[in-house]
Amino acid sequence: MKSATEIVLNYHQRTKHSLERYAKGPETIDWDDQPELFRRFSGCERLALPKPGRELEVLWSELDTPQHVLVHALTLESVGLLLELAFGLSAWKSDGYHRWSLRCNPSSGNLHPTEAYLININTPVLASGVYHYLSYEHSLERRALFSAPVTGADEWYIGLSSIHWREAWKYGERAYRYCQHDVGHALGALRYAAATLGWSISLMADIADAELAALLGVDRDAEFIQHEHETPDVLCRIHTSVPAAPVSQTQLEQLAATAQWFGRADSLRAYHLYTWQVLDEVSNAAAKPRTASLLNPSTALALTPPRGAIPPARATTLIRQRRSAQQFDGNMAALPSVAFYRLLSAVLAETAAFALWPWRANVHLFIFVHRVEGLTPGLYALIRDHAAVKPLQAATSDIFVWQQQRDKVPFYQLYAGDMKQPAKTISCHQSIASDSAFSVAMVAEFRTTLEQAPWQYRQLFWECGLIGQVLYLEAEAAGMSGTGIGCYFDDSVHELLGLTDDSYQSLYHFTVGTAKTDGRLHTLPAYAHLS
Repeated sequence: MKSATEIVLNYHQRTKHSLERYAKGPETIDWDDQPELFRRFSGCERLALPKPGRELEVLWSELDTPQHVLVHALTLESVGLLLELAFGLSAWKSDGYHRWSLRCNPSSGNLHPTEAYLININTPVLASGVYHYLSYEHSLERRALFSAPVTGADEWYIGLSSIHWREAWKYGERAYRYCQHDVGHALGALRYAAATLGWSISLMADIADAELAALLGVDRDAEFIQHEHETPDVLCRIHTSVPAAPVSQTQLEQLAATAQWFGRADSLRAYHLYTWQVLDEVSNAAAKPRTASLLNPSTALALTPPRGAIPPARATTLIRQRRSAQQFDGNMAALPSVAFYRLLSAVLAETAAFALWPWRANVHLFIFVHRVEGLTPGLYALIRDHAAVKPLQAATSDIFVWQQQRDKVPFYQLYAGDMKQPAKTISCHQSIASDSAFSVAMVAEFRTTLEQAPWQYRQLFWECGLIGQVLYLEAEAAGMSGTGIGCYFDDSVHELLGLTDDSYQSLYHFTVGTAKTDGRLHTLPAYAHLS
């Protein structure tokens, strides 16, 4: 039998796109088989949250120093705002014939496999239990009540899970990768939403997947349609104003064991023309056991704000206006250098955006610079852990010069020259990678990470998604737009960089530029349907 590590490595290899072929997916896009985008549970009480759309006065730049942001009281209104800014609708788009929703958390193909659950333990805003967030109606579905809440605890958490079928409908075997990207996006969205309220989050990095599944109720197979089940991803503790010790693993298990459950997941209205067994195989192989507790860096790390001023903008406004650009203006003016270096410094591991991350930085950025003020076009690298510089120098092409561009910023020029065509080619021939100011290949320390623990395969993608969410929002703050690129030719990227084995692997691409506006589309309010 293959080991879990071998299964994960084989999955990654078989789901690579190449210049000769794409990873296995559906032969056609069957629109009649598209899954419903909003998970609903029948047979459980639904609680409406206070009206969405509330704006806060906190500026985006003030989130650089979260210790100075006004701390809001824990109320149902503030809980609703957190959920809206993290996972809620941001707008609707219409072409006159069709209408589709956009959300604050980005998703591959706008398919949204990530589901969010609120776990309340003794806080006064809700009865103690488990609640599913329904973004379409901005409401909570009460999935469970705890019959024996933990004495003395006053805590609440957000749990995330994934419906792999939502991505597999369009992307086939590569869908598991995209679901993990979206968990990273969701973590970033949750972190910024909490920051606007003066709150923070930390990851409960020790919990096992099986324990989380029991807590969220996603292991209750009889309450889910076959092929439409949810896989547990991560549990986030929400820190408001009063420091307190987290509920123990034993106490969480006791809560799950004494819960009274309600409801059943509605069908996603799909008939599942295709099934992708490999998704379950890799999901099982990458399942996380219980592990030792990790110190959350936010309690010990001296946070460094991103370098560079930005125009004043309310954080809540900017979060709601984030969009994934579909096209860029290839004749755009050069991105100002101050904006570019702020974008770079914002994704470094010591900034507030990564205070939630309990693992070391394993993902580094190789940047195709096309139109940046003061920078020669070419290939550059941003190394997010200083200890990784020398190993990456040794692993990549010997023609790279590795010339540091700025003191105290681990940003290096590797090669000078026009890289627009290579960037476009390796990103599945997509011009968004070449018509932009710059595009990015996120390269992870791969084999050694998986050999230590195969479940860390997911965390590598989460880290990429978290970086992507920072780039999305910082691009908006700079007056630009960003978009994630999940389609790229894996080994062509590695060949271009001179990587000869799987010690390092490219896991996500991203690009930032001036978006073209499609005049055929109309933007409609996010929650007009509620009134």
